[in-house]
Amino acid sequence: MLDVRRTLTAPGRGVDPAQPANPSSVVVALAGRRDLWRPQVEFRHPRHYVRLLAGEGWEAWLLTLLPGQATGLHDHGGSAGAFGVVEGVLAETLPVPEQGRLTLRTSRYPVGAVRSFGERHLHDVRAVQAPAVSIHVYAPALMAMTRYTLDDGVLTAVVHERVGAGW
Repeated sequence: MLDVRRTLTAPGRGVDPAQPANPSSVVVALAGRRDLWRPQVEFRHPRHYVRLLAGEGWEAWLLTLLPGQATGLHDHGGSAGAFGVVEGVLAETLPVPEQGRLTLRTSRYPVGAVRSFGERHLHDVRAVQAPAVSIHVYAPALMAMTRYTLDDGVLTAVVHERVGAGW
């Protein structure tokens, strides 16, 4: 985890949609643009998400989660990315190999944390104890996601979603 609390509020850091971008850098820049993302924040059931911005080979989404809400275990269809916490605390749960089988491991990310991940990353993200707001950047833009279950150490794909059909 990279703690970027000082960077998140740095003035003058912009995002140029015409340029390819590093997802972590875009998260940091957008987190500092409260005027862009804060008006999009809504807490409701089902969970709320909205596409904030897109650029050359990337896109940014705002996700809001109430306590008890989660994204579910999913991949990003081959996109790498990053997420940054701008309000609340997020818990990220990952399937990890342990003694020849998969088990779940959870890490917590407070306000200011930025978490980068590769194109084969699989996780579940949920709010911890209070509503949470996060910015997620994917490169390239999301085209598909697969949702999974992990039962008794066995990972199973349960649904494949495509852009325009699943979200």
